[in-house]
Amino acid sequence: MAEHGVDVLCCSVGADLPYLTGYTAMPLERLTMLVLPAEGDARLVVPRLEVPRVEPRPGLFEVVPWDETDDPVAITARIVGSAARTVAIGDHTWARFVIDLQHALPGVRFRRGSEVTGPVRMVKDDEEVAALRRAAEAVDAIAGEMRDRPFAGRTELEVHRELVDRMIAHGHERANFAIVAAGAHAASPHHEPSPARVIREGDVVLCDFGGTRDGYCSDITRMFHVGEPDPEVTETYAVLVEAQETAVRAAVVGASCASVDAAARTVIAAAGLGDRFIHRVGHGIGTEAHEDPYLVAGNERPLAPGHAFSVEPGIYLPGRFGLRLEDIVVATAAGPRRLNTAPRDLAVVG
Repeated sequence: MAEHGVDVLCCSVGADLPYLTGYTAMPLERLTMLVLPAEGDARLVVPRLEVPRVEPRPGLFEVVPWDETDDPVAITARIVGSAARTVAIGDHTWARFVIDLQHALPGVRFRRGSEVTGPVRMVKDDEEVAALRRAAEAVDAIAGEMRDRPFAGRTELEVHRELVDRMIAHGHERANFAIVAAGAHAASPHHEPSPARVIREGDVVLCDFGGTRDGYCSDITRMFHVGEPDPEVTETYAVLVEAQETAVRAAVVGASCASVDAAARTVIAAAGLGDRFIHRVGHGIGTEAHEDPYLVAGNERPLAPGHAFSVEPGIYLPGRFGLRLEDIVVATAAGPRRLNTAPRDLAVVG
């Protein structure tokens, strides 16, 4: 905060609050706000009916409950204080509260909270990496189990529900997403699983799924094919595997995020498929499924030990099929370390 000239950090809903306090606010119309000054004590402004959910941490923050007839914005503004000149506010704070605070604190300059919290959260310590590894091991196990499961004759939605159930069974507190896309649907990177699309012989099936375990996220993509794939699919998938491996190897400490993206893109472009890779190669991961650092062209941030991120190149042929391969990687002084170890071949299923 001192580095950025921030007098007060305010965190509401979103991942910053639980990261700093251990408490996750419900996304309600009732305001919850951690007010953390650069100097002085932190206070957690919280609706009184939510206080039983807050684990007291008197060494970290004071709980300031408010009643239904109170004005929580006025309470927050009073705690921020008239001396504050720059406030960093959590990126996920509801606009209604940001606007009300701007009116209540007319002399304050507001800036994004992620400018302060992003660099801190982006570097994972050993305990955080261990949590990410446990989450990765759980989805690795599921990816392995799905190789022996039937796909043909089931809808995308049915397979989606199985992935969700398996994530919970493997220790995730919740499933964050489970993309199941068959055939031409796999050419849409964020396809919504359909209750009508029945998977059939000859389909490529993209499964991208992840959840939260012990507060940290998993995210993996594996490809399946119902019956033996034709040569075009096999050859395209070989390009994808090479692109991902090249990008993982490029993700060394000191390399820029943009250079990792470029490493994968160069391989795909050399195969004549450059215009079929339509998204960044990866995103950071931690308490959120998507967070800093983002591995994308133009981001010259150098990778540092403890940065955790996905490496997930994709090749998409609209109207025909799509392929993606994703692992979570941690940058270390000894080189890139994959947390996902599930087989990365194109699994042939029934």
